[in-house]
Amino acid sequence: MTYCVGLLLDEGLVMLSDTRTNAGLDNISTFSKMLTVEHPGDRALVLMTAGNLAITQTVWNLLQAGVWLNGISQKLTDVPDMFTAAQLVGAAVRQVAAMDRAALAAQGLGFDCSLLIGGQIAGGAPRLFLVYSAGNFIEATDGTPFLQIGEHKYGKPILDRVLTPRTTLIEGVALTLVSMDSTIRSNLSVALPLDLAVVRVDQLRICTRRRITEDDPYYRTVRDGWSAALRDAYLALPRPDFVLG
Repeated sequence: MTYCVGLLLDEGLVMLSDTRTNAGLDNISTFSKMLTVEHPGDRALVLMTAGNLAITQTVWNLLQAGVWLNGISQKLTDVPDMFTAAQLVGAAVRQVAAMDRAALAAQGLGFDCSLLIGGQIAGGAPRLFLVYSAGNFIEATDGTPFLQIGEHKYGKPILDRVLTPRTTLIEGVALTLVSMDSTIRSNLSVALPLDLAVVRVDQLRICTRRRITEDDPYYRTVRDGWSAALRDAYLALPRPDFVLG
C-alpha cells in the first residue's frame, strides 16, 4: 500500500508521498511513487502513484513515450494545459487496462491504480487532479483543496480540520507531514522515506524537492511536536461529570 497527498493552495502546490511497496509481510521494498516533469519557465508537473506498481510504472513509461489523445500522440512535456495533462494520464491508464486487465483477472487480480497529477503550465493556473483506474478523474477545488490516494483515512482528519486554500506553502508542508505521520503510526504498509515536492504559483519550476528520511531533523521535530501537542490537548480536556461509580 502507499499514501500520497497533494494540496492546492493559493500560493501553489505541496505534494508528498511515501515509498513503501509490499506484496506480503515478507516482501517489502522501497520505490519512489513521485515522478516529475519540469521545464523551468514553461511547466512544472508532479505525478504520484498508488496501487499495482507494475501498472503505474507502465503508465509512466507510456506517458514518456507518447499517448494517443485527441487524434495525436502527446506527452506531458508538450500538453497545452493541466486539464489535458489529466486527460493524458487517464488515456494512458485506459491503454494499460486494455493491455493487462484480462491477464490480471486470469490470475485473480484486479486492475488497481490511482494517480495524483498536479502542477502548472505557462498560461494557466496551478491545478490538481486525481485519476482513477477507469481513467476518469476529479479536480481539487476551493471547497476541497486536497486530494489523497492510497491509505488515506488516517491522514484525512487533520486536513479536514485545518486546511484552507489560504494555508501557506510552509504551513502546508508541515500539515502534509502531520498527515503522513498519522498514517505511518496507524498502518504498517506506509513508511519512510518520503518524497516532497513544492511548486510555487507562477514560478513554473519545482522550488523544493526533498527526500525525507527517519533522521531528517525537521520531520523529527514535527513528529515529536505533534505527538506532544496531542497528549497535552487530551490532558487539558475537561473530564465528564456523568460517569458514576
